[in-house]
Amino acid sequence: MRDAYGRLDKTEMSIWECIELLNEFIDDSDPDLDMPQIEHLLQTAEAIRKDYPDEDWLHLTGLIHDLGKVLLHPSFGELPQWAVVGDTFPVGCAFDECNVHFKYLKENPDHHNPEFNTKFGAYSEGCGLDNVLMSWGHDDYMYLVAKENKTTLPSAGLFIIRYHSFYRKPLHKHGAYMHLMNEDDKENLKWLHVFNKYDLYSKSSVRIDVEEVKPYYMSLIDKYFPGKVRW
Repeated sequence: MRDAYGRLDKTEMSIWECIELLNEFIDDSDPDLDMPQIEHLLQTAEAIRKDYPDEDWLHLTGLIHDLGKVLLHPSFGELPQWAVVGDTFPVGCAFDECNVHFKYLKENPDHHNPEFNTKFGAYSEGCGLDNVLMSWGHDDYMYLVAKENKTTLPSAGLFIIRYHSFYRKPLHKHGAYMHLMNEDDKENLKWLHVFNKYDLYSKSSVRIDVEEVKPYYMSLIDKYFPGKVRW
């Protein structure tokens, strides 16, 4: 699946056009959110903007962090939600017991493969998460889109996009997989700590006036993702 979608040959469209596509979806894996994804994206971005007015890259990261959920759309193959949303984890090494639904991971053949079921598996200590293969989901897809389209977002923005569904339980609550992280990862993790509270706790029934805030976010899109984007 990563090979198929990593080619980024599905379509070309702007970041804002992709945001509008998400108007059609509600993430069934999120019990705190019963409104279209665009509302969650704008609430996240606006809450960050209020508290970190000078970090415009973080505002945009908040806006686009979940755009990989466009994989749910028919024009992207209409993947089932279980293949797009939910927590992510490293593959190629032992599954940490703090992973959500760990008991089911024990049924994965890698769990019994001596090449992959040790602490380091296919990796080495401090190898860096850039060198670690993550389970597929909307995080990795949007990370590939941003990276391959040569966004000028800083590395912390890319880190947030790729690991915001990995961070919540294994890294945040249990410090799992820290042995694979390098110094850059540990620095970027500080920004993921910042981002996490806005992703999880900015949800509100108060609606955002899309037309009012759109010009600001369009200026950020033009700055960090000019023109059409390959998806």
